[in-house]
Amino acid sequence: MSLAAEPFGALPDGSPVLRYTLSRPGGLTLRVLTYGGIVQSLQVPDTRGQVANVVLGFASLGGYLAATDAYFGALVGRFANRIAGGRFSLDDKSYVVDVNAAGNCLHGGRTGFDKRLWRAEAFSDHELRLSLTSADGDQGFPGRLSVEVTYRLLESGVRIGYRASTDAPTVVNLTNHTYFNLAGEGSGSVETHTLVIDADQFTPVGCALIPTGEVALVAGTPLDLRTETAIGARVRDPHRQLLAARGYDHNYVLRGTGFRRSARLADPATGRVVEVLTDQPGLQVYSANFLDGSHVGTGGRAYRQGDGLALETQHFPDSPNHPAFPSTVLRPGQLFASSTIWQFHTE
Repeated sequence: MSLAAEPFGALPDGSPVLRYTLSRPGGLTLRVLTYGGIVQSLQVPDTRGQVANVVLGFASLGGYLAATDAYFGALVGRFANRIAGGRFSLDDKSYVVDVNAAGNCLHGGRTGFDKRLWRAEAFSDHELRLSLTSADGDQGFPGRLSVEVTYRLLESGVRIGYRASTDAPTVVNLTNHTYFNLAGEGSGSVETHTLVIDADQFTPVGCALIPTGEVALVAGTPLDLRTETAIGARVRDPHRQLLAARGYDHNYVLRGTGFRRSARLADPATGRVVEVLTDQPGLQVYSANFLDGSHVGTGGRAYRQGDGLALETQHFPDSPNHPAFPSTVLRPGQLFASSTIWQFHTE
């Protein structure tokens, strides 16, 4: 078990970017960049003990700087997912935040946390702590926000811990945008992967993938993933929700509260399985609908639609504009704290 850092290029202003490597006996290896807090590589053994990188990304910093709208492996904030029209009200004050996706704010705006250089501290030989300060008015969001994210390599998984505090009322929604392909990065479509989502409801979307405010049952729709289902089995169903998103790009309302399982993704060919555990109320399931072959990944192969699956633990999209959704408001003296675990095993 070890932790090491190495240079991973420099930003246009000359700031150096580092890549930290955390590893465990047996082959589990996590590589994280200080740019965007990006999970650049995650090597996991299969049933035969063969190790492969199971997350999408790039071999060099230039790939991440060019792919500004893909969010491969990145930490996203201040507000993960969408805010309609880049507008919301808080305590009778109206705020306008940066818009970067069809007139809406996506993942914190054009210069969100995914495009920042995080401060890194090797907290132990299996734990990396990243920190960032977002100034009052950053991308239009109120309050000075102090953020800390910890990557901890477990015996057979990864724990991501999030903490944030503010000096003025604000809204916060943090997640990681890793795309999984358990057959190995660059191996092609994940349509033969099977997926289970522990949710009986989802939040339907309308124009530009903004939630309508409704909470609907998954029963009777192709979004019903409560039992093991191949991703490709329903992704081409002509249901209006799948047509609007070009596939799965929906927030699921997770059952229960507290720390519990939210999803199970498995690749029958390699036997790799990842279970996603979280304390968040929602899970955004995204089937990489907008990958179009223009990005060449870590292994030298182009990424196309459906070549990965993102399972983003978070609050609901556009929550500041839907009072019935779980609140994303953070006030001075309060601590935002959340954890997600990717637990790997084979079958």
